[in-house]
Amino acid sequence: MSNANASATTASRSGIFGRSGVTVDNGPALAAGAALVLGAIAVWQAVDLRQAALFLIGGALGATLYHAAFGFTGGWRRLVVERRGRAMRAQMLMIGLAALVFMPLLAAGEVFGTPLVGSVAPVGVSVLVGAALFGLGMQLGGGCGSGTLFTVGGGSSRMLVTLAFFVIGAVLGSWHLPWWLEQPGLPPVSLGASLGVPGGLAVTLAGLALVAASTVLVERRRHGALEPAPMPPRHGLGRLLHGPWPLLGAALLLAGLNIATLLVAGHPWSITFAFGLWGAKTAQAVGVPVETWAFWNWPGPQAALGDSVLFDTTSVMNFGILIGAALAAALAGKFAPKAALPWRSLAAAIVGGLLMGYGARLAFGCNIGALFSGIASGSLHGWLWFAAAFAGSLIGIRLRPLFGLDGGK
Repeated sequence: MSNANASATTASRSGIFGRSGVTVDNGPALAAGAALVLGAIAVWQAVDLRQAALFLIGGALGATLYHAAFGFTGGWRRLVVERRGRAMRAQMLMIGLAALVFMPLLAAGEVFGTPLVGSVAPVGVSVLVGAALFGLGMQLGGGCGSGTLFTVGGGSSRMLVTLAFFVIGAVLGSWHLPWWLEQPGLPPVSLGASLGVPGGLAVTLAGLALVAASTVLVERRRHGALEPAPMPPRHGLGRLLHGPWPLLGAALLLAGLNIATLLVAGHPWSITFAFGLWGAKTAQAVGVPVETWAFWNWPGPQAALGDSVLFDTTSVMNFGILIGAALAAALAGKFAPKAALPWRSLAAAIVGGLLMGYGARLAFGCNIGALFSGIASGSLHGWLWFAAAFAGSLIGIRLRPLFGLDGGK
């Protein structure tokens, strides 16, 4: 490439943001920004202003997840492999901050006339098996529910494969879920309802603090001291636009955005129901009679299957997450889709996606709907999900080298 052509290419990528020292992908940034604005207007016109607000909240979630690289998969793996717990502590802080607001609001039952419902689900074999499968799958697939979305938005072709098979697994899970619910279990248990808001909060915060303290002990035993937060390469507006964002700041922002979701949608942030819905609609379009399955005859799923996906709050927020992450990646100069994918890595993405989709449906959610929103809602199933998913994740970490991941041959 000539010097003139190289200069022209650099100029087209950096544009007006070049002064920040970051090479911005101008084309993708403008496209993603326009999609966010036009998408919000389209959702407003097709549904209502509330749904458009949820789309924009999704966009903010996607940007936050991307700029902070806030994923559960890598954080759990770092704790197990490297004995570093900074990401895990940020996750516990995020859940605790949300719980402080969730439980009183859910106990009130409504706010400004909007009924509020928490992410509370049954506790049983279905959650135990589903969460373990999800934990294993996320280590092979390379991302959790939220991680898959924001990395796809950032241009990862591998995670696009994971997402596709996540959708397939979710459809299979919806087919089998009624059988799993016949296995031993308990009805939904809410700590806030059972112990009262003060008691439920005390138990929840104590549990989160215990997990965080355990990571401190593990890290100090291995390294002698806690890992300091990395020094940011830029500050001020440059850091806000281009990242990276601090984990603790992202934890605070994600908790706030989940609270906003509860207030606007009437329920907390969730992700994976939309994957099953997209897959069911696709299967229905090619002649698979999913509408005859028991799950898709339950009132909520039946209504969602019959409506446009724009009426499904989870789908609309997921679309926002994808676009918000794409915008953040472009502003960071990292929107670079790659088509090449080694066959073992491809196999891991396929297996991981299937396990996550199937497991999330059995366990009533993923790291967001079951762990984050579940524990913050005071649901006992969220704690069972956490324990089972972490156990599954341990197995997944051991299997990664067999698929050529982590440098495995």
